[in-house]
Order: sequence, then structure tokens, then C-alpha cells
Amino acid sequence: MATGMGPVFDGISHFGLSPEDFLPVIALGFFAGLRGPAHSRLTLGALTLCWFGGGLSALLGLSAPEIVLSCATAALFMLVGMALAANIVLPPSVCAMLGASLGLVRGMADLSGVEESVSHILTLLGMTASVFAIFAIAASLTIPLKRLWIIVAARVGGSWIAALGLLLVGWIVRYGALTR
Repeated sequence: MATGMGPVFDGISHFGLSPEDFLPVIALGFFAGLRGPAHSRLTLGALTLCWFGGGLSALLGLSAPEIVLSCATAALFMLVGMALAANIVLPPSVCAMLGASLGLVRGMADLSGVEESVSHILTLLGMTASVFAIFAIAASLTIPLKRLWIIVAARVGGSWIAALGLLLVGWIVRYGALTR
């Protein structure tokens, strides 16, 4: 995705225009925020570091096949959405592992098949900065929530994210791998 403003902004715009990237990040941010600051901080670190690591590994040619990345993306959509919808209680380390999984899969999927170059590394930095910012904003919106109806509204959003994951599974079955 070329914006004409440089590779960092290309990465920012790629993240902002890719629902398979920003929707699970927002849902995971809501989920971690509902769990509290400890969950949010640990998951934020794991998600952003693993997104960058997954992207770097894809740039180096160490990426999973497209069908694996597509299926993992769909599974993570459903898992994050169901966790938010069910409002399950997880330890901070498990929440961070969920964030790390999402980061690795989406980082690899975004840059699989791309040759290593300085501009692609800068694009990855733009994506990672966007992941950091969007997750932090989403988590900070839900940490202070006390009214039940607002919490229920966030959980309903999680059920829609899980439904989108199921839709992705249908697309994969019908049309094959969809990583980008």
C-alpha cells in the first residue's frame, strides 16, 4: 500500500485499512482493558513485540504457509471475540500469550512474500506503532468502565468479532487462503 508519504505512513495506512489487522487488536484491547491494567500492560508489550518479530521473520523468509496464516487469523478472530463476548477470566500471562499469538500471525501475514529492504522494515515499524497506539487506546477506554450497559456493549462487539472469524473460515473453505 503506497501513500506517497513514505514507508512509515504506508505501514500506518496498511494497518488502518486492513480489518483483519485492526479489528482483533481493538477487540483484544477491550478484553484486556476489562481485565485490568496488569493484563493490558503485559498484553500490549507481547502484542507489539511479537507483531514486529513476526514481520521481521517474514521479511527474512521464515513464514508459515498462507493457508496456515489464514486459518490462524480466523481462529484468533473467533478466540479473541469469544473471550470478549464471554468476559472470561484469564491470568495476565494467558492474555499476553493470546496477544503474542495474534502479533506473530498477523505480523507474518502482513509481510509474507515481501523481500527484505529498509523501506519494508520502516513499513513494519509504522504497522507496529499503529498496533501499539490502537491497542493502548482500546484498553484505556475499557479499564475504567463501571456501568454494566457499557460493558455489555463492548462484549456484544466481541460476539460480532467472533462471527467475523466464522465468516473468515467460510471464505477460506470456499476461496482458499486470504492473508492480505
